[in-house]
Amino acid sequence: MISTITRLEDGTITLHITVPKSEVKKTEDEVIEEFAKNAKIPGFRKGKAPKKIVETNVSKANIREEVLRHLLPKFYIQAVQEHKIRPMMDPRIHVKGDLKEGEDWEFEASTAEAPEVNLGTYKEAIKQVTAKSKIIVPGKPASPNASQGGEPEQVKFDDIVKVLLDTVTLKIPAPLLDRETDRLLAQSLDEIKKLGLSLDQYLSSTGKTAEGLRLEYQKRAENDLKLELILQKVAESEKITVDDAEISSTIAKAKTPEEKKGLEANRYLLASIIRQQKTLDFLKSL
Repeated sequence: MISTITRLEDGTITLHITVPKSEVKKTEDEVIEEFAKNAKIPGFRKGKAPKKIVETNVSKANIREEVLRHLLPKFYIQAVQEHKIRPMMDPRIHVKGDLKEGEDWEFEASTAEAPEVNLGTYKEAIKQVTAKSKIIVPGKPASPNASQGGEPEQVKFDDIVKVLLDTVTLKIPAPLLDRETDRLLAQSLDEIKKLGLSLDQYLSSTGKTAEGLRLEYQKRAENDLKLELILQKVAESEKITVDDAEISSTIAKAKTPEEKKGLEANRYLLASIIRQQKTLDFLKSL
């Protein structure tokens, strides 16, 4: 295998991978043997037809598709290990050329590593938002949430998010942004269909265009991804962690056995959610 890597400033990575024709041929033979084991060809018992006959009864397109299914993950993983990268998303694969028999096969895999997050002076900026909830009124007991009106003035989540997005510097890799935009759009289109509307009807009723709608969701996706990465960086910087006791305590509060089972099956995801909430609580306390 021959592989080269291209890195962009935003963390986008493209791996250019060449699979030797010898590996293609070896995998093709293995695929045909697998087809032969399950082939039902008139005049032969299942799995007993000669390889050559099986090969003529299976379309080349099906064989090629199965060969690719075996080759692409294997050589992508090898390239990732070779270049010592840490992808944060599944790759988008682009097969190059016509994949001719007896020749090397080439493909490109686009992925992304986590971008660098520069927290800058985020604490000072957050403190400007939280300061109004810590005003001590003369003659009243000191309270971390006391305001001049005597009522607690809670810090708004949206205010903290705005400060973080305005203060912290990072660039979202294009492949990651495209994937999240596509996910949000697909989710929105499903909701539109449930309302009995087509996309054209929805666009007409809202005065939007398809291009404008995608830009809208692209901005939302960018902010969502930025916030997630910023909170991860803050948690790492402040050594905010989640232990098994906290996870088990949350699971114990499940309202139904089904909910409890679901949480148990997703402890890693649950830990991530708890850590994110603890990070937000930390930010509110600044």
